[in-house]
Amino acid sequence: MNAQPIRLLLADDDVDDRFFFKDSLSKLPIETRLTTVTNGVELMNLLLTEKDALPDVIFLDLNMPMKSGFECLTEIMSNDKFRDLPIIIYSTSMDEPVVNLLFEQGAFRFIRKPGEYSKLKDVILKGIDSLANRAFQPSKDNFVIQSQ
Repeated sequence: MNAQPIRLLLADDDVDDRFFFKDSLSKLPIETRLTTVTNGVELMNLLLTEKDALPDVIFLDLNMPMKSGFECLTEIMSNDKFRDLPIIIYSTSMDEPVVNLLFEQGAFRFIRKPGEYSKLKDVILKGIDSLANRAFQPSKDNFVIQSQ
């Protein structure tokens, strides 16, 4: 069976975080195709002008210049073209009221960026594996993906 690569879009303004994400992704036992953008304006422009297939999932940082991840999530969820696109919030912040708000706004999952590079591959894989059940937003108890 020849499965298509999983198309990921990473929106993160931190150059190191993008590098570590890409490096970790390359070490996973799955075929992927990664596109990156550095801020929310780039993300929305890319989505709105995309003529080919949309990504299979967006990993979205919350704190970005020009347009925050919150603003992007709101725009994505309000657009019928993107409403079924799984958004995995990928952030250093782990403020419970913020996480609850993201869940209510329709984010698919929340991953706290691990402090250790060695744990990054694990949380990215968990996020990608969770796409198998993307027809349903997980329960609030299973919304957050944590590193071991």
